[in-house]
Amino acid sequence: MLKIYNSIAREKQDFVPLVPGKVKMYVCGMTVYDYCHLGHARVLVVFDTVVRWFKANNFAVNYVRNVTDIDDKIIKRAQENHESIEDLTNRFIQAMNEDSAALGVVQPTCEPRATGYVEHMISMINTLVNKKLAYPASNGDVYYSVHDFPGYGKLSGKSLDDLRAGERVEIDSSKKDPLDFVLWKAAKPGEPSWESPWGKGRPGWHIECSAMSEQLLGVHFDIHGGGQDLQFPHHENEIAQSEGAHDHPFVNYWMHNGFVRVDNEKMSKSLGNFFTVREILKYYQAEVVRFFILRAHYRSPLNYSDQHLKDTKLALDRLYIALKEVGPTEKTAINWSNAAARKFQDAMNDDFNTPEAIAVLFELASDINKTDSQESASLLKALGGLLGLLQQNPQDYLQNKAAVNVPDSLAQDEIEQLIQQRITARKEGRYSDADTIRKNLLEQGVILEDGSQGTTWRRQ
Repeated sequence: MLKIYNSIAREKQDFVPLVPGKVKMYVCGMTVYDYCHLGHARVLVVFDTVVRWFKANNFAVNYVRNVTDIDDKIIKRAQENHESIEDLTNRFIQAMNEDSAALGVVQPTCEPRATGYVEHMISMINTLVNKKLAYPASNGDVYYSVHDFPGYGKLSGKSLDDLRAGERVEIDSSKKDPLDFVLWKAAKPGEPSWESPWGKGRPGWHIECSAMSEQLLGVHFDIHGGGQDLQFPHHENEIAQSEGAHDHPFVNYWMHNGFVRVDNEKMSKSLGNFFTVREILKYYQAEVVRFFILRAHYRSPLNYSDQHLKDTKLALDRLYIALKEVGPTEKTAINWSNAAARKFQDAMNDDFNTPEAIAVLFELASDINKTDSQESASLLKALGGLLGLLQQNPQDYLQNKAAVNVPDSLAQDEIEQLIQQRITARKEGRYSDADTIRKNLLEQGVILEDGSQGTTWRRQ
């Protein structure tokens, strides 16, 4: 039985879908005004892995991951760039999809854009106003009245008094309560706007996800996911909106992945330790980055550093080297009665425990190194595939053929020429020259391996 840590229950619970054999899951996606950073990559990879595991267990998955394509940051960036909001968001949606594909993330079932659902957001806000859970304010905005929703705070585990005392809340004379949050923003000059019963304006951020998830998954669905930073206030506000509008349970299981830290500090632009996926992929293969994310449990902090990524590359190299030594493996169905497969299955069924599942991959690699077992190699590749790993040709991965090389590193044809020069030197008895070539290649991150089939190479 699959167990999931349910944030709202604060414990692991058996996963029981609303409809047997089917999973409906919504994950908060990107606000597209800049390139994806490592925190975004973690969300993409974590929930892609969740979807892969459900599918491996024969669930039909309806996975919705939204795109926020209208918000204050987007408007500000478009104005700064002197470009239209549509051009800006289209550009960064394309970049997001490129980064996502590089990381081996399969496209969700549906990727709705907020601007396509404004009409339904207006309808939902109107329902909340009619039910006295929201109110139009003197400044033209519409606010949700948190005091009038009895369950407010159940996800964060805080009472309204706790929240008022502990959170920085906006002081706004147009609000009845400082914790009340905006559902509809009155139009400002030069900003995009839509007609509504309260005048021209645009939706607040929180209402987007309530409206889109209802339209695409219904008023009650299985799993809602996102980063830990969204738990409060975003997800708390979604619950208030959706359950307030429909008098119906909203989500059965809430999943939140942990923060990304850089050298043990929370990643942020203000600290100057902010890394985009594109920057990282200039120096590391995308599969190394995916492997790095999955080596930590999704609920744990993920600590980024160059050394950690270098260690991750060496670890992934070990798995690929084991596969390379055995040679091509046939694709076979996983035999779940196999002890290693069962151990992998138990790990993934324990709240998607990828570190324990990856430990099984290393046990299989160790067995391959000792026995040259084709069975272990096939299983290693198949189990790795369930995590989106180990599907490249081992030699291509080890030679970094599919990746952008580190600046100033040797190109493949240069390496091949030097290997030929070394072969010639050895044939002519110039062993010192041959050793010098090997040493020089090693200094530039290229390892030569002499075997019965000749000399092969891989990047360090």
